[in-house]
Amino acid sequence: MKTTKLLVKTNHSKYWIFIGSKLISNLGEIIENQSIEFRRCLLVIDKNAPTKKIYEIKKKLKKKKLFFHYLSANEKNKNQDTTNKILEILLKNNFSREDCLISVGGGITGDISGYAASIFKRGLKFINIPTTLLAQVDSSIGGKTGVNSKHGKNLIGSFYQPQLVISDIEFLSTLPKREIICGYGEILKHSLISNKNFFKFLNKNFKKILACRKPFIAKAIFESCKIKKRIVEKDEKEKNIRKVLNFGHTFGHAYEASLGFSKRLNHGEAIILGMSSALKFCKLNKILSSKDYDIILNHVMNNKLPNNIKKFFSLKDTNKILSFMVNDKKNTTNKINLILLKKIGTPVINKSFNKNKIESFFRSELFN
Repeated sequence: MKTTKLLVKTNHSKYWIFIGSKLISNLGEIIENQSIEFRRCLLVIDKNAPTKKIYEIKKKLKKKKLFFHYLSANEKNKNQDTTNKILEILLKNNFSREDCLISVGGGITGDISGYAASIFKRGLKFINIPTTLLAQVDSSIGGKTGVNSKHGKNLIGSFYQPQLVISDIEFLSTLPKREIICGYGEILKHSLISNKNFFKFLNKNFKKILACRKPFIAKAIFESCKIKKRIVEKDEKEKNIRKVLNFGHTFGHAYEASLGFSKRLNHGEAIILGMSSALKFCKLNKILSSKDYDIILNHVMNNKLPNNIKKFFSLKDTNKILSFMVNDKKNTTNKINLILLKKIGTPVINKSFNKNKIESFFRSELFN
């Protein structure tokens, strides 16, 4: 399968995203061709990453002095304590800013690793090798790094672009279906906020994408990355248009946090559920037409994607969910800022609502 590349150019940096099969086989060559030079490297590895692939990565980097740190990557461990363990390894072994940290894992591993890289001596070289669909289409692109706290998700972090992203599709064959759906949520989001034709492609080829069939999965990843790349290049620090990437996230992050980041609802499922809530809110407030709402809802329902918050919450959970929505990092006033949809491909940003308006929505949704 042909390798595709995307160049991300922001005001502060530029880097390539490689998308294709068996890229790990050429890892050393890819890094060398990008003129990324380093003598020592810390590999931060998700414990769930396939052993054979990790062995291959080690083999391809054998000319470097390697250090290893294995992560039990979950939302509860995505915190400052985990970050400090990585920093301690870097400090103890006297890493310099000319050395490198390589993340091998999903979005959680990438977020923690990128955050650690950004604050160690104010920044050392960082390469991201995303191993999940979610990370390949979303978190590995754009430079958002961070950790959770008891007050909410991703409230501590930085913007720090990688030097290189290598998305090897071979990693996806080891993932359970639930993890593929998790990543599909972000692919769907990108189509809804930017490209109706891409949504039509997803609608037609959903089963092939979910089965990771080539070339359908590669096209879905490439088109998704292309949308995010374009938005990030226009607004690296999320001052304006980049906010559209948070469609469904204000609801979704609150759902995750309300459940204590439990395995009942993983991140991607929470975002799909959050988008479903945002779409329903759009329809009820006459922002989105019933026609477009029905088209999207049919896609969600036909493909058995998460859409019913009653499976996870009851009326008594309303205040808890609202408290996390109020604390969302996108809010600048005491109102709740939502990214909504006017039509497929056309998002609406900077729409703020009183807490009471959102509360009424939840009460109508959760009332038995």
